[in-house]
Amino acid sequence: MPKSMTGFGRSEKIIDNFTINVQVRCVNHRYMDCLVRIPRCYNFLEEKIRQKVSEYISRGKIEVGIAIMEQGGDDKVISLNHALAQNYINVLRELSSLGIEDDIKVSTIAGYSDIFNIEYKEIDEDKMFKIINEALSEALDDFNRMRTEEGARLEKSILEHLGTISAELEKIEIRSPKTVREYREKLEERIKELLSGAAVDENRIITETAIFADKVAVDEETVRLRSHLKAFKNTLHTDKPVGKKLDFIVQEMNRETNTIGSKANDIEIAALVVEIKSAIEKIREQIQNIE
Repeated sequence: MPKSMTGFGRSEKIIDNFTINVQVRCVNHRYMDCLVRIPRCYNFLEEKIRQKVSEYISRGKIEVGIAIMEQGGDDKVISLNHALAQNYINVLRELSSLGIEDDIKVSTIAGYSDIFNIEYKEIDEDKMFKIINEALSEALDDFNRMRTEEGARLEKSILEHLGTISAELEKIEIRSPKTVREYREKLEERIKELLSGAAVDENRIITETAIFADKVAVDEETVRLRSHLKAFKNTLHTDKPVGKKLDFIVQEMNRETNTIGSKANDIEIAALVVEIKSAIEKIREQIQNIE
């Protein structure tokens, strides 16, 4: 069953005094593009997180947001850079000597964030990833459930469009031989009118009809189009990511349909070709959302 590329999953877990919130969202994209948003002190885990995500998703623009809060503890130590803070104070006082009111307060100096040194406690990478991985796996499972449900809806709609194509193609297969017979009848009538009752050269009619039949024959195209329909269905029902392959098959379906339309010199077939092209275009739009 195909899976949609778009979806959303989330998870919240409390593990070893850490509260982990994970959100995974994905939208259509030609390739895999994974953006990980995580507190800066855990940036060293980004690559492992991307590898985990790639086990679930093969294509799409993915955004993984991870919030981490430690309960009953502090993961960083803040200290003051005294020399830099004193330098700011000196400069501000020098500025006040120009006649500006001296209103230096703690809040004034605190606004210069570079006077604070922030040191993070040493983090056990393996332990931290194990904690994050548990919540991430749950969010990805939730994400997969959503896009599997959407994939089922897409599959149902696509199969309906494939049914339309098959039905219209059958009408073309029935109509195509009739166009040759109608051409022969019209050719005979036209020749009789021109010859005013004189004997008609049957061999010439047969030759002209054969040339016309060869020119408008679409048997090969209809056979190939039916083959593409079968390949599309077989591909659609596999468990692997199929979006790119389906896109290629649709291109081939469209090519055969265009050829049928250009070769068949018949209004009825032209109308049927329009219906097939409309169904193909709807399928093309929908498979853009399939992984």
